[in-house]
Amino acid sequence: MHCPFCSAVDTKVSDSRLVGDGTQVRRRRQCVICNERFTTFEIVELLLPRVIKSDNIREPFSEEKLRHGFLKALEKRPVKSDDIEIAINQIKSQIRATGEREVPSKRIGNLVMDSLKQLDKVAYIRFASVYRSFEDIREFGEEIAKIQD
Repeated sequence: MHCPFCSAVDTKVSDSRLVGDGTQVRRRRQCVICNERFTTFEIVELLLPRVIKSDNIREPFSEEKLRHGFLKALEKRPVKSDDIEIAINQIKSQIRATGEREVPSKRIGNLVMDSLKQLDKVAYIRFASVYRSFEDIREFGEEIAKIQD
């Protein structure tokens, strides 16, 4: 770690502790050249796999697209923001846990539908109608009948 004061390369750690929910480490450091002290925060950087779209185009995973899909389906529904964030983080964890470098977009869509089914049935039907491209009212009825069972 370079010293932010004198740019020296050599610094020593005088104190380390976990921060928040244990996903960050706070380190108190001191430069061995100028003796200035400073604090750094370390977090794990986990890469998510690339997404294989239905037309076989590959693109980086986008948490913003995932969030947008959730928010669009849950628009004007009584679901807490915290619950949405928990669902998004669970989906990211499930995708990461596969260990694959690429994941089909269908798998992500199915994970979203499973989460929405737990959060809000109306939002689930909204999302499913777009995701599965419902053509007529019969398909809505069939999907509603499935979740009522």
